[in-house]
Amino acid sequence: MNPNHFVTNINTSQLDTMIEFYRDTLRLEVRPEFGPGAFAAGSSDFIALIIEEHGDVAGPTKEPARVILNFLVDDAHAEHQRLKAAGVTFTRDASEDPGFIVATFLDPDGNLCQLMQMTG
Repeated sequence: MNPNHFVTNINTSQLDTMIEFYRDTLRLEVRPEFGPGAFAAGSSDFIALIIEEHGDVAGPTKEPARVILNFLVDDAHAEHQRLKAAGVTFTRDASEDPGFIVATFLDPDGNLCQLMQMTG
């Protein structure tokens, strides 16, 4: 397989809240031509993330660590402070790991997300 793009889909029962979080709080680039919950991220101008409602999903995630969304940023400490000030819940404050600064936070459905800054 040699895919042209890779897109992650997050299904939710609280569509508006999740879209607002990824659009307004995380400030991901909205790609409305693909739908209200489609976002681009990073160097690609194609969508990287889709938030959609799904009838088989209800309430917060039962296994938050099963899938972790990693957002590579230039300044993890600054993003950590900005998101914390916006009320985002962090399970790990920005700290050093080998080769990275990492901060882990929750989206409104309880999915784990991480800010990652390469240090090496």
